[in-house]
Amino acid sequence: MRNAAALLATVALGLTAGALLAEAAVIIPWWRTLSADAFFAWYAATTSRLFQFYGTLETVAVLLVLVAAVVVRDRNFVIALVLSLAVLAMFPLYFQRANESFESATVAAAELPAVLARYAAWHWVRTSVGIAAFTAAVFGLRARDR
Repeated sequence: MRNAAALLATVALGLTAGALLAEAAVIIPWWRTLSADAFFAWYAATTSRLFQFYGTLETVAVLLVLVAAVVVRDRNFVIALVLSLAVLAMFPLYFQRANESFESATVAAAELPAVLARYAAWHWVRTSVGIAAFTAAVFGLRARDR
């Protein structure tokens, strides 16, 4: 049970970190190449799928790492849990309002490049925290093998 919990949590955090990295390195830079009209139209049409994908992935990862932290009782999984909770907490603290402004197109077209640059910077912070959570879980998983 302990090994399964550790492995599942680590895999979920790896998938989450990878998805965040893909958004940071591919999707957001692509957004920044679009005109304001094209970006707002794409975002409005896609926002529910983005939320379902990332929200589900991040929530499942937190739940699995919570189980691993309780069952495995390794400090690395506790660290991974705290970091994965920080990834989730960034959504209501910053990303929720930003995403709503994109969906409703309430950002002025002239301000969009600066807003997307700020969004990209915050997303890199979130991605780094997600990668750190995954790294902590990998250390926790490796500690199980010793």
